[in-house]
Amino acid sequence: MVKKTSSVESSQRDYLLVQQALSGDQKAFASLMSLYEDPVYHVILKKVGESVIAEDLTIETFGKAFRNLSSFSPDFAFSTWLFRIAINHSIDFLRKQKNDPCQRDLNNQSEVADLNSDPEETYIREQRMKLMRETVEKLKPRYRRLIEMRYFDEMSYEEIAAQSGLPIGTVKAQLFRAKDLLYQILTGSHDL
Repeated sequence: MVKKTSSVESSQRDYLLVQQALSGDQKAFASLMSLYEDPVYHVILKKVGESVIAEDLTIETFGKAFRNLSSFSPDFAFSTWLFRIAINHSIDFLRKQKNDPCQRDLNNQSEVADLNSDPEETYIREQRMKLMRETVEKLKPRYRRLIEMRYFDEMSYEEIAAQSGLPIGTVKAQLFRAKDLLYQILTGSHDL
């Protein structure tokens, strides 16, 4: 019979993992992600209602949490802190989508033709794609290929794992790292 972990034991375990992660222990990051990936995904899925978007937002949530891990206070449960980040990130995503006319149009299939016929929008989209591809080119080959498969080829995590021969957990972890590196490149906080 499997013994359930009490909330006190969970909090102690999580606090120890956070401390290890803060000291640079990559296995601690992986353990935290393994423990909370599914619950975070389901919280986000409930908010956004789209599984592919929820998968991406889940990875981004862990990115935000891990970048801000030093601000975690042991006065609260790690899970509570992480779920708050997930909910806020989902709300931010929905707000941006609501306020972005390109997103609204893309979500309404009847208006896609109008969007495509606007030369200015087409030019802006092409320039964004060009900038994104140039930025992705600055990544190491293994990260570049994962980003290309996920976002340019629109492959699922499972398809990427099958094609690359990597376990799905490794694919997710490396995509998280690749997206973090892209963020650092775009904000100028990463030296190449």
